[in-house]
Amino acid sequence: MSFLNKLSLVLFFSSLFIGASLGEIICEDLPNDICAFSIASSGKRCLLETERAANGGVEYQCRTSEVVVERMAEYIETDNCVEECGVDRKFVGISSDALLEPQFTAKLCSPSCYQKCPNIVDLYFNLAAGEGVFLPDLCEKQRTNPRRAMFELVSSGAAPGPVSDVSDNIEVAPAPAPQ
Repeated sequence: MSFLNKLSLVLFFSSLFIGASLGEIICEDLPNDICAFSIASSGKRCLLETERAANGGVEYQCRTSEVVVERMAEYIETDNCVEECGVDRKFVGISSDALLEPQFTAKLCSPSCYQKCPNIVDLYFNLAAGEGVFLPDLCEKQRTNPRRAMFELVSSGAAPGPVSDVSDNIEVAPAPAPQ
């Protein structure tokens, strides 16, 4: 076998193991205490989930979500950002519920979080957008009038009911008369 053939064979086999040698981040391999707000090498967010243990208790597992981060991968959030943004590594799942808490929104919108912690801001930017809210506008209102910001966030949550396949030929029954 020529030198070039041997070299290409060695390079091929070494490329199979390069992920492990470069410290590839796989959510399922992360400890639970750094799982939340981490991003796998695949670009997908890691999230902490619960499952019932054999003894009837609850176990926490780090899992890979289907949420892809556009411009970030292989990232574990810093403790400083977790503290500055008011998030908790023990959060289970991914939810926009925290945006309804004025204290949380104030921390998220603070310059020490909003300008220095792009991973957390990106996550809540997308969660807010899912609720029909533009996070920069919410943060601006949070700075100028926190009560108004919360009112607008809560009022934006009104979503139309589910679309039904039931025929339009349904007759509405009148309500019973009061007695």
